[in-house]
Amino acid sequence: MILEVKHGYFGYSKGHDLLQDICFTLREKEIMTILGQNGTGKTTILKCVTGILKWQRGQTLINGKSIDSSRKTLKQIPIGYVPQAHPLSFPYTVRELVTMGRARHIGVFSVPSGKDKKIADQAIDEVGIRSIRDKLCTQLSGGQLQLVFIARALAGEPRVLVLDEPESHLDFRNQFLIIKLIMRLVRERGLSCIINTHYPEHALRLSDTTLLLGQHSYMFGKTKEIITEKRVEEYFDINVKILPVPYKDEEIKAFVVLDSI
Repeated sequence: MILEVKHGYFGYSKGHDLLQDICFTLREKEIMTILGQNGTGKTTILKCVTGILKWQRGQTLINGKSIDSSRKTLKQIPIGYVPQAHPLSFPYTVRELVTMGRARHIGVFSVPSGKDKKIADQAIDEVGIRSIRDKLCTQLSGGQLQLVFIARALAGEPRVLVLDEPESHLDFRNQFLIIKLIMRLVRERGLSCIINTHYPEHALRLSDTTLLLGQHSYMFGKTKEIITEKRVEEYFDINVKILPVPYKDEEIKAFVVLDSI
C-alpha cells in the first residue's frame, strides 16, 4: 500500500496559503514524522491527508486512487486518525469509546455487533488497557486517554495510522511508552504511520522519513538526512548539537541545546 500527497495547497484565508505544494510518499510499514514550529500547519496537513479538510489544490492518493472529503470516501479509506488528546465531556467507558472506532463498518441505524465488540476488545488488549476497560474516560489520566484514542483508531482496522502529537502533555516515561507502542504496531500489524511531533530526537529514533515544515517552505526525505544540526537551527531558530550515544547494539542520537538560557 502506498499513500501519496501530490502538490497539496491549503489556506484558511483567501490568497494566503498556509501549505504550499506539499508532496510526499508513505510506503507500507514506514513511519513518517512531521516536524515544525507551532503555526506552520502540522495538524492541518494531517487533516488534509485524512480528508477531514479538503486540499484546495492537489490531492491525496492511496494506491494511485484519489480520495476526497465525501462521506462515502471517508468511510472506505483505511486511515485511522488519532487527534491530540483532550479531556472528554461525556462519560463514556473505555470500551464504549473504543467501539466507536468501528463506526465506518456499522450502518447508520445499526448497533455494534458481537464481531465489532470483539475487535474493539482486541484493540484494547493490544495497547494494554484491559484493566481500565470499564472505567469512565472522564476519570483517566492523559497517558491513559491517549492509549484509548489509539485503541479506538485501531478498532477501525486501518492500514494507515495518523497521530497528532501523541506524546504531547505526557511525562517522560509515558512519552517513551507511546513511541514503543507505535513502533510495535507498525512492526506487528504492518501499518504505515504518520506522526506530528515537537521532538526531533523522537523523529530520529522512530521514523524512516521526515517532513520538516517551515513558514511556507518544507523539506522531505530520509530522516537521518533531513534532521541535521544546521536544519534544526534553520527551522526551529535554536542552536543544537546532535551527539551519538551508544546503547546495546544501536546508536541513539541525543540533542544538546547550546543556546544559553
